[in-house]
Amino acid sequence: MSLDDPAARAPQPGAESGTTVRRVDRPSISRDKVTRAEELRLQLADEIVRGVLPPGSALDETDIARRFSVSRTPVREALRQLVASGLVEARAHRGAVVAQPSLDRLTEMFEAMAELEALCAGLAAERMPPADRQKLEAIHEELRVLSHAGNPERFHEVNERFHNAIYAGSQNGYIAEMTLATRVRVQPFRRAQFRNLGRLAKSHAEHDRVVVAIMRGDKAGAAAAMRAHIELVRGEYEIYAVSV
Repeated sequence: MSLDDPAARAPQPGAESGTTVRRVDRPSISRDKVTRAEELRLQLADEIVRGVLPPGSALDETDIARRFSVSRTPVREALRQLVASGLVEARAHRGAVVAQPSLDRLTEMFEAMAELEALCAGLAAERMPPADRQKLEAIHEELRVLSHAGNPERFHEVNERFHNAIYAGSQNGYIAEMTLATRVRVQPFRRAQFRNLGRLAKSHAEHDRVVVAIMRGDKAGAAAAMRAHIELVRGEYEIYAVSV
């Protein structure tokens, strides 16, 4: 089961609600608003992480809506998601302002992400159905091609599908949901590190170790490979943060 498949987003007739993995990183509003809010979130997150919007900068809904020629509804949703990621603070009587998690807080977030993703990968090695393993390999091959193309934006999009497939492969909806919720908080930092020189190829090589272990049914190996991958992502973000 892939979290990008319709079956993973909505219960099937007669299915038990506990078996459905809910997309916690996509609020339950109309699809056009979700898409625009996500685009706004990524654009604003990029500007914050790159320092274009420095800490303390006010984020006025009306100004942002005018700048991007949208209504305030997707802006409000984008800011809500940025607050969840720790990039933005919502302050009483001041609205939203750019924040920056402390190094200790960011370290804690990545540690949690590494353990949750490792758990998903280990369970996927034991439980992922054969058809879903084939889909994971197909996504992995798509990322290989993109790693040579040098398109970090597209790589990021497909990379999310790769990790979603592993979360779903754990066959534990509760763990998958917790992992998704944590990823929402660290996603801007994970996304930024794809701009590092040579990072796409390195990321694909790290993924390869995860995929090989899952295909072999190696629970411990898959967990260790995924944990190492996320730890390297954190290191790559720190390198990126120093460069901007």
